[in-house]
Amino acid sequence: MRDVAIFLFNEIEVLDFAGPFEVFGVAGLRSGGEPPFNVFTVAEKSPVIARNGLTITPTYGLDEHPQPDILLIPGGGGYHANGTPFGSRREMHNPVVLDWIRRYADPAELILSVCTGSLILARTGLLDKLAATTHFMAMDALREASPTTSVRPDDRYVDNGKVITSAGVSAGIDMSLYVVSRLLGPDAADETAWYMQYDYWRRS
Repeated sequence: MRDVAIFLFNEIEVLDFAGPFEVFGVAGLRSGGEPPFNVFTVAEKSPVIARNGLTITPTYGLDEHPQPDILLIPGGGGYHANGTPFGSRREMHNPVVLDWIRRYADPAELILSVCTGSLILARTGLLDKLAATTHFMAMDALREASPTTSVRPDDRYVDNGKVITSAGVSAGIDMSLYVVSRLLGPDAADETAWYMQYDYWRRS
């Protein structure tokens, strides 16, 4: 069983984390035996207030959780009218979060981002000299955050081996199904998509 840690923060985009949570949570559901993934959420503070006021109680605080095999950083956020950053635009400058990601990313098997979660990864240095994508409205921000990254605006997700990034919001579902396929085989991913009635995930 692989431990999947999904990072949460205030103003997070709901589908950014909920889509992957659902994919990893139901993968292998019909095969019986031990589930292939143990999915949990992690946040610096609790509760987390997501977009549109959804309140979430994370499973763990930082440094209270098992070492993740898969570390997933969602997105969501922007700037208020006065220029103050919120959501991922704030967390990408949060040294506590950046240090936490660096510490747990090194021993992890996979590091994933959804949407503007790539901006947070970029600030850790984990996207240096790699290819990546993000939300279509954040491509320039990704280039600015990581000048050595090859930004792929036309890709739904980009696989660098250990680091995989996805485009915005719903693209996190496709990326997560791709990861299930990569780790467990295409039949497992197809079964997961079938159970979710998600048509059709192999679009990249």
